[in-house]
Amino acid sequence: LQVLRHEEFEEGCKATCNGPYDGKWSKTMVGYGPEDNHFVAELTYNYGIGEYRLGNDFLGITLVSSQAVSNAKKVGWPLKEVTSGVFETEAPGGYKFYLEDKEQLKQDPVWKVTLGVSDLQKSVSYWSGLLGMKIYEKDEEKQRALLGYADNQCKLELKAVGGAVDHGTAFGRIAFSCPKEELPNIEALMKKENQKILTPLVSLDTPGKATVQVVILADPDGHEICFVGDEAFRELSKLDPDGDKLLDDAMAADKSDKWFADHNMKKVSA
Repeated sequence: LQVLRHEEFEEGCKATCNGPYDGKWSKTMVGYGPEDNHFVAELTYNYGIGEYRLGNDFLGITLVSSQAVSNAKKVGWPLKEVTSGVFETEAPGGYKFYLEDKEQLKQDPVWKVTLGVSDLQKSVSYWSGLLGMKIYEKDEEKQRALLGYADNQCKLELKAVGGAVDHGTAFGRIAFSCPKEELPNIEALMKKENQKILTPLVSLDTPGKATVQVVILADPDGHEICFVGDEAFRELSKLDPDGDKLLDDAMAADKSDKWFADHNMKKVSA
């Protein structure tokens, strides 16, 4: 994965992009390629927040990459083979990754993102019936379903957790880009269907970069879903050749080692 861009913010986001925290924060976009045609992860860092309690809402990201498996073995990163050729591992902080030991996919090695749900049928109806995702697989016995917007894109897996979904305190969300003119229609549909809208259509500024329009929803289990206008997003999300340096400079200026020491907390390190 490579750093695609890094941005610093002095105060909380009006669309709670950094969760319910109102202090200084940053985001770092990482992925296997440009944001307009790859799945990317947005790593959010809230200054002064030492840890998050994870729930059962985010169940992991699956990568198809023998190189990732090889890299992990090379540095001694803990791997657990859960099925033949599929290894479970954890990133710092406890986030789970599943690595398939196969030749890396050309279009995007990120195969799927798995979210926990309390009622599979209800969730499938929401994501497919309302949000228009195609159902690729559905397994009632294993209580899972695989959905997506296109054959060549990262898929969304919904998996029943056998009870209520607990979001912990990490407050993640999943985002999709779409033509800007579709945003009011998405908002209107959710109002008509009495579904939860967390943030009505709003413009978000990024210092020195494009202003994007977003609508943020919540599914039946409270998973946050952001739809962002594609035209401005393509401008905002251009690969920043200085991304690595901006991240390195921010980490050097953060002095987080001292902060953790002052609070008698152990800093998780890679």
